[in-house]
Amino acid sequence: MPIKSRENLIGAYAFLISIILAVLAGIINVFYSKSEFFTQTLTSILAILGLISGYFVGDKEVKTFLFASVSLVLVSFAGLQGGFLSAAVLGIVNISKLITHILGFLMFIFIPATIVVALKTVFAIAKG
Repeated sequence: MPIKSRENLIGAYAFLISIILAVLAGIINVFYSKSEFFTQTLTSILAILGLISGYFVGDKEVKTFLFASVSLVLVSFAGLQGGFLSAAVLGIVNISKLITHILGFLMFIFIPATIVVALKTVFAIAKG
């Protein structure tokens, strides 16, 4: 049985928890809760988990992480701006709201993580 590396264990768990929370928050926010306090608290938690996830990205995974996270943020932003008009036109309003909320919550994870990884990379370049 291979021995797994534990160098990014904290970041991996923070990332996994934040993705699960983002999906659950999107579902809860659309179908159950309209509370502004809930949304503000959850977005703060997701942003903190994003910062933690970004801090623990290893040096070997920086390029892949930056490429994937910038792509995800751009696609999510485009999806949020488009508002999933096709789903709304077809009358599937709850699906449109659900996808929009999940993408919004995912952006609260990936934007702070991307900023932290980018800053770490810039400081590493400047240092050496």
